[in-house]
Amino acid sequence: MVPPLTRPQLSEARRVRAAELSGQGRSGAEIARMLGVSEESVRRWKRVWEEGGADALRRRPATGRPPKLDDAQAERVRTALEQGAQAHGSGADLWTLERVGLVVERVTGVALSRASVWRLLTGRLGWSLQRPERRAVERDESEIARWVAQEWPRIKRGR
Repeated sequence: MVPPLTRPQLSEARRVRAAELSGQGRSGAEIARMLGVSEESVRRWKRVWEEGGADALRRRPATGRPPKLDDAQAERVRTALEQGAQAHGSGADLWTLERVGLVVERVTGVALSRASVWRLLTGRLGWSLQRPERRAVERDESEIARWVAQEWPRIKRGR
């Protein structure tokens, strides 16, 4: 299975496609309609392409500080997290940012802030926030179904 393209990858593909279509002699308005962008964007991409070629339309690596964890470390963290929170000494099998931070530090030796743990989970590992559904322990689904089927219609009729 091929993972879906990210937004930056789609944008790059759109710019490169615009350059290809421009090279075929298509008008800026036609290219803009075909790609669902403004004519100004097509003109800007064409100017960049003429000055620097197709490589000028490619994505540039992100600027700024490099991540504290490399890809191998992030995968080791993923493997550890997939074992579950209880496997790492937690009483409940629920992850919190603090618990994940402890596992990251234990597995990699790198201490991360809560914000960095969140970015690791959501950005690099592709996880999302999942909240457990709260239900009473005493909840009886068959009794609820019986009440909805028998009692509620009686109450609704006013008897």
